[in-house]
Amino acid sequence: MKKYPKIGIRPTIDGRQGGVRESLEEKTMNLAKAVAELISSNLKNGDGSPVECVIADSTIGRVAESAACAEKFEREGVGSTITVTSCWCYGAETMDMNPYYPKAVWGFNGTERPGAVYLAAVLAGHAQKGLPAFGIYGHDVQDLDDNTIPEDVAEKILRFARAAQAVATMRGKSYLSMGSVSMGIAGSIVNPDFFQEYLGMRNESIDLTEIIRRMEEGIYDHEEYAKAMAWTEKYCKVNEGDDFKNRPEKRKTREQKDADWEFIVKMMIIMRDLMTGNPKLKEMGFKEEALGHNAIAAGFQGQRQWTDFYPNGDYPEALLNTSFDWNGIREAFVVATENDACNGVAMLFGHLLTNRAQIFSDVRTYWSPEAVKRVTGKELSGLAANGIIHLINSGATTLDGSGQSVDAEGNPVMKEPWNLTDADVENCLKATTWYPADRDYFRGGGFSSNFLSKGGMPVTMMRLNLVKGLGPVLQIAEGWTVEIDPEIHQKLNMRTDPTWPTTWFVPRLCDKPAFKDVYSVMNNWGANHGAISYGHIGQDLITLASMLRIPVCMHNVEEDQIFRPAAWNAFGMDKEGADYRACTTYGPIYK
Repeated sequence: MKKYPKIGIRPTIDGRQGGVRESLEEKTMNLAKAVAELISSNLKNGDGSPVECVIADSTIGRVAESAACAEKFEREGVGSTITVTSCWCYGAETMDMNPYYPKAVWGFNGTERPGAVYLAAVLAGHAQKGLPAFGIYGHDVQDLDDNTIPEDVAEKILRFARAAQAVATMRGKSYLSMGSVSMGIAGSIVNPDFFQEYLGMRNESIDLTEIIRRMEEGIYDHEEYAKAMAWTEKYCKVNEGDDFKNRPEKRKTREQKDADWEFIVKMMIIMRDLMTGNPKLKEMGFKEEALGHNAIAAGFQGQRQWTDFYPNGDYPEALLNTSFDWNGIREAFVVATENDACNGVAMLFGHLLTNRAQIFSDVRTYWSPEAVKRVTGKELSGLAANGIIHLINSGATTLDGSGQSVDAEGNPVMKEPWNLTDADVENCLKATTWYPADRDYFRGGGFSSNFLSKGGMPVTMMRLNLVKGLGPVLQIAEGWTVEIDPEIHQKLNMRTDPTWPTTWFVPRLCDKPAFKDVYSVMNNWGANHGAISYGHIGQDLITLASMLRIPVCMHNVEEDQIFRPAAWNAFGMDKEGADYRACTTYGPIYK
């Protein structure tokens, strides 16, 4: 699981020996080294390690050297490539032909040698052969002895590399369905053809009785369980909220609630082991269970059969999706509530692009300024003045989403795990109340997390939908978390479920029809759930979607920030229509 793919750097060159090639060797290789250094010094994998680059053993001037490079990249575990040149090269002989690798070409903008001519020629070759590649061409001419990477070129290289690394990281992994379809939610009707053909992933599935079997037969690390319970007592159980949602006859006794805490802690350990395996289980004699399902993402059905009888999954879902637990600070897992695999994929996209924990929410309610005034007698102000969207779900939102981590200026953020501090962790835990579950919803009991996200965080809400006859489409809405008057929050929150975590969201409006006002964003959203990532990452999501041949049906990203393969230009001047036509023409990578 932790063996990350690498990015291959391909220095291509004019193959003419006897003066031409020799004069370009050092320049071309220096450009390749500069690209590798740019990527490795700026991008990290989920565990905090630098993204590794592999450079071809020599410059590539003829097809034999292309083949030698391809062989090396296969051995080294490369998952995507960037071709670099400052000169003319023989396009069809030097291009990357691997159909599974996302690929980009940087043609150096210099007057001494025609790097731009090669770039145009090889991109035409990629288009003609049905192997789309991203073209990177600097805005300003550079001198031949200048091996620096201009800012505009660096931005495109890094955007490509982030998305390409996400594509390669998903390939060969699994999505684990724990249970099946939840309450008829279409997103939890897991589509294996989509995962296989578009993401290169396989689908694994377990019946939820497996969790009970492991509990009853003791198939979990008992030492870790003791550690986990002590941590839970200290940081979570101490913040147990009043049981105000349940009628007296539905409230559990103190003894029953204590048993629920023990149950949900074991549940979390087992769900994690099901995803990634656990060598401790092998030591205990459970060789098969120790393997796990190689799952980079998972979903838990929960409602209704499980939650009608057993404690709900809010605690294990929330903590798995969080960047820390009793073992300390770590990379967040990706676990979709109600086994909504479509939203789980959106969470996975956001996580791989940012390395941060992801929020899973219902896109629950649009509150217009007029409705807020009518209900509360008060007016929304600031960023919230044009209306707000209530993001809320049954307690399974990552605790990072509380916004209790702060940057150097004291602003609320959601951090990469290697930037989290112990103080950030304690603040997130202190801000979270664990309310006894509403037993009208969750008959089996359990606990739901509750917090209010800090306002002022830039975030991107996204959602993947499957449309019969069309295939997958991606929706993107960049915006901000907002704080509203506490009295307004209290009245609005009490109208839904005040035992769940709330994020008030405002999208960035623009002249696109779906973003003309906040209502239109809510009205155009394609499903009941959304995945929310820290930062404005819409441009990276668009680049990633184009690699996966998934058209983007809704977004508020500026047009000049959109970066797709060069072949998309051949499908018309309307960018969104061209995106649909190109994705339809090329189809999924792994078909």
